Amino acid sequence: MDNRNKIREFLARFFRNREVGDDEDIFALGFVNSLLAMQLVNFLEKEFGIQVADEDLDLDNFRSITAMATLVERKSARPVVAAEG
Repeated sequence: MDNRNKIREFLARFFRNREVGDDEDIFALGFVNSLLAMQLVNFLEKEFGIQVADEDLDLDNFRSITAMATLVERKSARPVVAAEG
């Protein structure tokens, strides 16, 4: 299952009567309160093994399924280590 599907499945628990599109703004739709926002950060950290840092806590990183998947991909990327030579 890809990242978007995992995130979509998690959100479906809270948005029972509506399927959220990948690029829909879940904050603008009025679905997210502060408790869900914290659960969302916790889910992303545990599910994908990432650390959401303070600088990542920008609404734009959590506004949509696409934005969250992009955050996960960015945080999951291994840093390039320059070869010593």
